[in-house]
Amino acid sequence: MKIALQLYTLRNELEEDFIGTLQQVRTMGYKAVELAGQSGGFGTEELAGTMKNIGLQIVSSHVPLEQLQDDLDGVIQKHLALGCRHIVCPYLDEEKRLSLKAYKQTAKELNRIGKACRKEGITFSYHNHDFELLPLEGRLPFEVMLEEMKPEHVQVELDTYWVQKAGEDPFAWMEQLRDRLSLVHIKDMTADGEEFFAELGEGKMDIEEIMKKAEESGASWQVVEQDASRRNPLESVRISMDYIQNTFV
Repeated sequence: MKIALQLYTLRNELEEDFIGTLQQVRTMGYKAVELAGQSGGFGTEELAGTMKNIGLQIVSSHVPLEQLQDDLDGVIQKHLALGCRHIVCPYLDEEKRLSLKAYKQTAKELNRIGKACRKEGITFSYHNHDFELLPLEGRLPFEVMLEEMKPEHVQVELDTYWVQKAGEDPFAWMEQLRDRLSLVHIKDMTADGEEFFAELGEGKMDIEEIMKKAEESGASWQVVEQDASRRNPLESVRISMDYIQNTFV
């Protein structure tokens, strides 16, 4: 399995000690990362060199929709220089979620962005939360988006935690997206009523089977993420990697 770590998980630690935190990530066994705007204050070439020296590959990057709209060529060229072949739209602001019409308009804009990325050899994907999987005007917005988004231009980074949080079945969605699933976010969920984020193997989700299904469904990378932690986040990502190594190695 190809495993990466979403660096949003360690956003505070990276702010305090960018290089030291990444070195710890590599020591834990992670060999690849997904960015969410983290650069440590380095320019593109410096960041690429720093990551190479540490031994971490940048495989994917979350880029806000507004940035993709305002400076698409700049975003593409930066990620080519970083050796990053996956760009992801990570979130939609509330005004883009008020109606199915708004979702359709966004999906058409994602097609335009994805077409430009594809011309440069970059896979463009959309990352879900729970709101796309909650009924709106009698339908699931995610289904409407998938009808509008062309698979050759826009793939999906499926976040399994948010799928389950919305009351949907992660396995069913991975099967449905088999031909357009580029990346999968692997997370666990506490078994208490709060359904908080948990380290892999410590919650109620069937992580072992989810990871097997993600691989079967053709995802290029499985990305470990924990949006928030009741522990030190570095300890959380270590526990999650230990789970993966003990389960699959």
